[in-house]
Amino acid sequence: MKTPEKVSSIHALHTFLGLKKPSNPLISVFSFDEVKLEQETILNTITTDFYVVTLKKDCAGGKCRYGQQYYDFDEGIMYFIAPHQVLQFEDILLNDVKGFVLMVHPDFLYGHSLATKIKEYGYFSYSSNEALYLSEKEERSIMDIIGNVEQEIHANMDSFTQDLIVSNLDLLLKYCDRFYNRQFLTRKKVNSDLLSKLEALLDDYFKNDQLILTGIPTVQFIADQLNLSANYLSDMLRVQTGQTTQQHIQNRLIDKAKEMLSATEMSVSEIAYQLGFEHPQSFHRLFKNRTSLSPLEFRATFN
Repeated sequence: MKTPEKVSSIHALHTFLGLKKPSNPLISVFSFDEVKLEQETILNTITTDFYVVTLKKDCAGGKCRYGQQYYDFDEGIMYFIAPHQVLQFEDILLNDVKGFVLMVHPDFLYGHSLATKIKEYGYFSYSSNEALYLSEKEERSIMDIIGNVEQEIHANMDSFTQDLIVSNLDLLLKYCDRFYNRQFLTRKKVNSDLLSKLEALLDDYFKNDQLILTGIPTVQFIADQLNLSANYLSDMLRVQTGQTTQQHIQNRLIDKAKEMLSATEMSVSEIAYQLGFEHPQSFHRLFKNRTSLSPLEFRATFN
């Protein structure tokens, strides 16, 4: 895969895309029909120093590429990229696609709480196949907010401009967070299948001595096995079950520990080793934190 090209400024990306100079060097909104980019000049990948939010709609023939797949949809689909992540032009720049791209540099948010809060929105780290699908009503809400941002960007700047733009950005991201939670709840069949796959994956891992061989599975390992981003998996599980991926892994560890403490004569240190802990103290701390009993206190309840 070709090494991503670094695009440090919004102005530089405007130049590459054949757009006119941005009105503000730290924030920009443009529509797809403004882009003047020859097909053969599209780069494979780039990384930027700013946030990118994209909404695509009305794809030719009702089918649109997103990540490595094509999706049929009538309304909007949104895509989020954080600074220094890889952005693929073929995923967001297509012929006969309507929509917009919003870019905002972290420097624009300095002095506002959103500078910190924006880092907490996990969807900026989702994979390109984990799109946000919008209903017609949701799309209108998003487009109204983007219209407000665009209007302020191109208006004569005054002492209210930045605060108004940041307030609208804050509202936009909150709505997207809300819509993602809705999506997690409404895609019951897909999420149920993922939960089943997660449980089967953990079952297999715990049965085949993988804990001894490779240690406790990480969230990233589990996500990779399910072909999901770690943030998307944890956010989906949190909405569906009230627990993150890490908590699911820990639950299975505690269940296995309880089984071993109640049915074997192994010492606590031996059990900790069998469960993939490098240090028995770490196992002791986790077990007591999750059960309010130490491993020996739990074992004593069976004697």
